[in-house]
Amino acid sequence: MAKIEKISLSQSRDIPFDKLVLSSRNVRRIQTGLSIEELAEDIAKRTLLQSLSVRPMPDKDGFYEVQAGGRRYRALEMLVKQKRLAKNAPIPCIVREDGILEEDSLAENIQRINLHPLDQFRAFQSLRDQGIGDEEIAARFFVTPQIVKQRLKLASVSLKLLEIYAADEMSLEQLMAFSVSDDHARQEQVWETVNRGYNHEPYLIKRLLTENSIPSDDKRALFVGIEAYEAAGGAVSRDLFSADDAGWLQDVALLERLVAEKLKREAEAIKNEGWKWLQVAEDFPYGHIGGLRRINGEIEPLSEEDQNRYAALQEEMGSIEEEYVQDGEEVPEEIEKRLVEIENALNVFENRPVHYDPAEVAIAGAFVSIDDDGSLKVERGFVRREDEAGKGDDAEGNSDTPDRSSNIMIVSVSDRTPSNDGSPSAGDEAEEDATKPLSDRLVMELTAHRTLGLRNALANDPDTAFLAVLHVLVLNAFYHYETESCLEITAKNPRFSVQSPDLKSCASAKVIDERHAAWEKQLPQDAKELWNTLCAFDADSRSALFAHCASMTINAVHEPWNRALGRKRHADQLAEMLSLDMVAAGWKPTASNYLSRVSKVRILEAVTEAKGAAAAEWIENLRKADMANQAERLLEDTGWLPEPLRSPGVERVAVQATTSPDASAQQGASAELPAFLSEAA
Repeated sequence: MAKIEKISLSQSRDIPFDKLVLSSRNVRRIQTGLSIEELAEDIAKRTLLQSLSVRPMPDKDGFYEVQAGGRRYRALEMLVKQKRLAKNAPIPCIVREDGILEEDSLAENIQRINLHPLDQFRAFQSLRDQGIGDEEIAARFFVTPQIVKQRLKLASVSLKLLEIYAADEMSLEQLMAFSVSDDHARQEQVWETVNRGYNHEPYLIKRLLTENSIPSDDKRALFVGIEAYEAAGGAVSRDLFSADDAGWLQDVALLERLVAEKLKREAEAIKNEGWKWLQVAEDFPYGHIGGLRRINGEIEPLSEEDQNRYAALQEEMGSIEEEYVQDGEEVPEEIEKRLVEIENALNVFENRPVHYDPAEVAIAGAFVSIDDDGSLKVERGFVRREDEAGKGDDAEGNSDTPDRSSNIMIVSVSDRTPSNDGSPSAGDEAEEDATKPLSDRLVMELTAHRTLGLRNALANDPDTAFLAVLHVLVLNAFYHYETESCLEITAKNPRFSVQSPDLKSCASAKVIDERHAAWEKQLPQDAKELWNTLCAFDADSRSALFAHCASMTINAVHEPWNRALGRKRHADQLAEMLSLDMVAAGWKPTASNYLSRVSKVRILEAVTEAKGAAAAEWIENLRKADMANQAERLLEDTGWLPEPLRSPGVERVAVQATTSPDASAQQGASAELPAFLSEAA
């Protein structure tokens, strides 16, 4: 048996700092990790935790050259200059007598293995368990308190998932997604679900963990306020890794109760203004004011001083826009800030209080709801037909009539998802292989969107509006009982019996409402004065107003009980003449408004048509819900539309090139670590 030769380790000794010289042959040239200043502070707190590697200098007796540990030497040098360390203080060193200096320097740096991120998380958790606060931990390791919170949040994920992450079977981004929930059982359940499917993306993990909660940017949460919700005992889970510190409110019932209570308080205050009735709800459907007359109040007049201030602000804004905006120059930050200040000041002037005639208030009412930004929305001054002079209260028993005892009607709209909408029930994965016709409700919802698109397009084309109305007039005069038009020219503003939740917030609806409000301000309150007002309008104004009024009569909704072929045919003709493009109008396919409402076959047909057969193959084996979500991502920005929204003559979407799953995975794998891990612990 061969004799094993014993090795000898280099000796260690304490060497005075003033006998050490930093070698110019150290291989480290690029500085990373803690700065020299931070390292010096760390040594001052903990002393030197790792010896320097040195070797004797042949030309300077008693001096040693530092071959490894240059950053530590610089930090010690800084402490000496600050007189916090004696210049001859003994420094622990490992003395090398042989070998090559560059080789030793390279070996020390290459053979060092950084801590696994999970070890960092657990180390921070251990410090927290010992009673050290987040701020102190951050100060000790020269990181921000936010980074400490992030690492501690990751350490709080289920132990089972942490073990999976430690075994490199889960990415850091996936682990970050799991941190949005504190429910370990649910975390593990979601991981099993994700592992069984095709989609392992962090966004899906986050969605599954928060599907029964409400986002913090939901208008109900903004209306109540997160602080008020938490003060009432509500829990909020937060995503510490998002740029906007997103969160989810866990107690939906509590939030709904707080919303109802606050709406009721606000309604009581508005009731004191003297309105005959109020209707209160979180939201009202599009067209809820149809059939009601609106009274116009008088805007509070501006004082002479305010008029001068208003004119000066407008002049200043015009000068800024002329100098920067119109010339296409980049607007400096201070100028942009000033523009915002001017806009806010002008808004205050333009949204002055409105005063109403008390006699009108006595017969009118208001709608109280929550606006999209979470602010209180009050629509005042609407008169019902039965409340007009001489009509009396002849509508008793009407479900929309408020309770006369309180004059406040609370309309419950907490369930925002319409019932009987044709979408599959939760957990129902049974799908027919054959293509099914679109459900009646879905067709009605889609064609309601198209109706608004047509209205908006026609309002911007007076010539076509004249032609469309002339067409109806000729039909009525010469072709009795014909229905070859989608214009309900009785000046009736059709209300949609069925509509999707996003209809009132779509781009066409917003533009129509803004245009209607602008015309309303230009028309007299007294109908007797309308003729003279219209006569005073120039031709362009009359044409634009005519087009707007004509557009409001369009009804292109394809109803199962009233599927007049003439209406649909004329809607297609009108769409073709207007070159109506529902993509440009703002509609795009999502899981909620289309994809989860149709069969798997139709989803795959849509993806194939927009992205090609290869893209459809990626998702063909997914569960229905996952397929709909993936299809939404694939169809984004492709311009694909379902059949009921397409216009004759408008160019169809072309198949686009796709990125292979392997390429996407490779791209994801090369993504940089987030900021909270790029800092050295």
